[in-house]
Amino acid sequence: MIKILITDKLAKEGIELLKSMKDVEPVVKTGISPEELISIIGQYDGLIVRSETKVTAKVLENPGKLRGIARAGAGVDNIDVPAATKKGILVMNTPGGNTMSAAEHTMALLLAMCRHVAPASTSMKNGVWDKKSYMGNQLNNKTLGIIGLGRIGMAVAKMATGFNMKLLGCDPIATPPDAEKLGMEITDNLERIFKEADYITVHVPKNAQTLNMIGEAQLKMMKPTTRIVNCARGGIINEDALYDALEQKTIAAAALDVFTEEPPVNNKRYEKIANCLVTPHLGASTVEAQIEVAVEAAQILADYLKTGVIKNAVNAPSTGGATPPVVTAYATLAKKIGTLVSTMAGGQIKKAELQYRGAIAEHSVGLITSSFQIGLLQPYSEDPVNMVNASALAKEKGISIDVIKNPEAKNVASGFGAKVTTAKGTCTFTGTVFNDKIMRIIEINGFDVELTPADNIMIIFNDDKPGVIGAVGTVLGKGGINIQTMGVGQKAAEKKAVLAVSLDARPNDKTMKEIADLDFVNEVYLCKLD
Repeated sequence: MIKILITDKLAKEGIELLKSMKDVEPVVKTGISPEELISIIGQYDGLIVRSETKVTAKVLENPGKLRGIARAGAGVDNIDVPAATKKGILVMNTPGGNTMSAAEHTMALLLAMCRHVAPASTSMKNGVWDKKSYMGNQLNNKTLGIIGLGRIGMAVAKMATGFNMKLLGCDPIATPPDAEKLGMEITDNLERIFKEADYITVHVPKNAQTLNMIGEAQLKMMKPTTRIVNCARGGIINEDALYDALEQKTIAAAALDVFTEEPPVNNKRYEKIANCLVTPHLGASTVEAQIEVAVEAAQILADYLKTGVIKNAVNAPSTGGATPPVVTAYATLAKKIGTLVSTMAGGQIKKAELQYRGAIAEHSVGLITSSFQIGLLQPYSEDPVNMVNASALAKEKGISIDVIKNPEAKNVASGFGAKVTTAKGTCTFTGTVFNDKIMRIIEINGFDVELTPADNIMIIFNDDKPGVIGAVGTVLGKGGINIQTMGVGQKAAEKKAVLAVSLDARPNDKTMKEIADLDFVNEVYLCKLD
């Protein structure tokens, strides 16, 4: 008998589904203490949670027969995924369950904002019949700028076509094939959306690349008639800058369902702004969405426990000793190169070509290819990208991955290369592994280098002239940053060079600006690999 513990409130449809399955016994224990969960967790094969239960490393310290955890929802912040992975426990989520709910709430906020639904209702309930104060605007024939073309962004786009809106879309990494079929105009220039859109909605994950994506400078680009919606994550729009723009009426209105802190610490300030509509993170709060995530969580966990079929995994079981050490080392290198490419690519990714040369081409390279995809996609994904979902996510984003294996060596006995084509050009990296464990990057955008891919990497493309290394070292030293390893490459005929260094710490914004302002620097990139 497979026993599944449910510790958070779950829609009854999910529980009933488990009860209907042969050899599956669901046990509901909501509101239990962390201590009780620790004491009983080992008695169950599976666990279903929502956001209340905290599945910590301590909970998983002695997991007994626990083999799988399902989160009825998208985020897994309340689950210690590395601890689960270390114990061989699969963690799954239900990222698609709230897609329609979140998309519909986005449209609800757009409509309510442009037709002043909330203030007009409040006014009338207070006994005032005031039509003149609430003159609205139509969605029809207006331009909707959609930032982020994942599941929810695309669902919003489809709904907006029903209102005869013009669609202008931008995704930080790639464009889904269906986008242009909707008549959407695609741009990789965010400024176009800020300057041209009548309505703007954001549907990107919150990470280092998207935090404060829309701040004072971006808000100043917008038309005074622009209206903006955030149903994604708090912090993507800088709330202080937005507050000022609304108060000064440099944009027309905003609607927020998410906040940097929830509930907001300074919630009272929105009372003063008539042109701001706020809701308490209701994007997934529909009966249908809660039923869908409950049923999906129950189904995918039961399927895994009964048959081993894996769906929506956010981690992957270790391959252990079955994988040759050289393949494991190349997989680690490929992930680092994927992360570097995601930092440097500069534009929507259209295609990636991976080349395996020499000895590594004689091995099965699926693990290495997936590792590259993880490094490439993870910076732009809110959900963890792993061996299970990397290929599917790349396909969903419209990124083609071509693999070329050539057992004939070139330059080194064995090598892995990545050539990524974006809307702005081509980015290339080549790496190799010595003695099955020593990783080196040996080529960057056509420059021959030798660089150890450590934690913090800075890559500078510069004019080839004396004093570059000394000037960069001086700025880093002044900022308290030590250079660990260094690689230099030159193209003498072009009078261009690259300086690639690994650093013992991440430079702050001031140090990075000082380096970028050096007169010989053309481009500078900073990337955290681990």
